Amino acid sequence: MTSIERPSQGRIYFFLILTTFFWGGSFLFSKIGLREIPPQLFVFTRFTLATLIMLLVFGRRLGALNRGILKRGMIVGMALGLTNITFVYGVQGTSISRAGVLNNLFVLFIPIITKLVWRDRIGRMNWFGITLAVSGIWFLATGGGVGFNRGDLISTICAFFIAGHIITVSKVLKDDDVYLISMVQFATVALMAGLVSLTIPVPHMAVSWTAVMTVLYCAVFPTVVCFTLQNVFQRYVTPTRAGLIYTLDPVWSLVAGFFILGERLNPREWFGCSLIFVAALLPLTVRYFEERRLISKYVRDEES
Repeated sequence: MTSIERPSQGRIYFFLILTTFFWGGSFLFSKIGLREIPPQLFVFTRFTLATLIMLLVFGRRLGALNRGILKRGMIVGMALGLTNITFVYGVQGTSISRAGVLNNLFVLFIPIITKLVWRDRIGRMNWFGITLAVSGIWFLATGGGVGFNRGDLISTICAFFIAGHIITVSKVLKDDDVYLISMVQFATVALMAGLVSLTIPVPHMAVSWTAVMTVLYCAVFPTVVCFTLQNVFQRYVTPTRAGLIYTLDPVWSLVAGFFILGERLNPREWFGCSLIFVAALLPLTVRYFEERRLISKYVRDEES
C-alpha cells in the first residue's frame, strides 16, 4: 500500500474504536432482546439477517466463490458459531457488566491454546495475567449474592471460544475475499443456531418491536458493520495494538449496564472485575512497549 492509499492513523484508530463501541452495545441489546427471544433463536435470526444483508450488498461477488473459500469460511464460521451461541447464553445468565469483563479473558486464553496445540511459550507476563484473572474470578465468585453463577461460567467459556475463533482466522484464512468469507461465516453460524433451535424446544413467545429492534441492531452493527471495519482497518495495526483497542469492549458494557440497565456491583465484585481487566490489559501493554523498543532499535540500525 502506498502512503496515499493508506488511511491516516487517526482514521484507523477511530474506526477500530468504533467497532468496540458497537460490540459493547451488543451486550446491552442482546440482554434486552433475550428477555423475549430464546438465545438460540436470537442467534439464528441475527445471523440469518446478517447473511441476507451481505448477499444484498456483496452478492455480485458470488461468482468468485469456490470450494476453498467455502471450506475455510465454514471452519472459521463454526468457531464463530460456538462463540456467539455461548455469548447469548452467558449474557442471559449474568449481568452484562460481568459478562463483558469475563469475555475479555480471551486475551489470556490465546497463549494457553497456542501452548497446548503448538507448544508456544506462554511467557512470565502471561502467567502473571492468568494468576490475576483467577484471583479476579475468585473475588467475583465470593463478592455477590449469586456467586460465580452459570452465566459467568458460560461467559468464561465464551472467552475461550473467542480466542479459538481468533486463532482459527489467523491459521486457516488465506488471501481470500473478506466479504465472501464473512458471508459464509454468517451463514454457518445461522445454520448452527438453527440446528440448536431444532434440538431445544422453542417456547411460545410474544415478541415486541423492542425485541425485534435489538436483533436488527445486532445483525447490522456488531455483525456486518464491525466485521467489515475490522477486516478493512485492522491490517494497518499490529495485533498487540488491536488487542489493546479491543479491551475497550467491557468498558462500554460496564457503562451500559450501569446507566441503562441499572446494574450495580458491590466493591468486591468491582475489585474482581478490575483484576480481570488488568489481567487482560497488562500483557498487551508490555508487548506494546516491547514492540516500540524493537521498532526504534530497527530504525536506528537502518539509519546507522
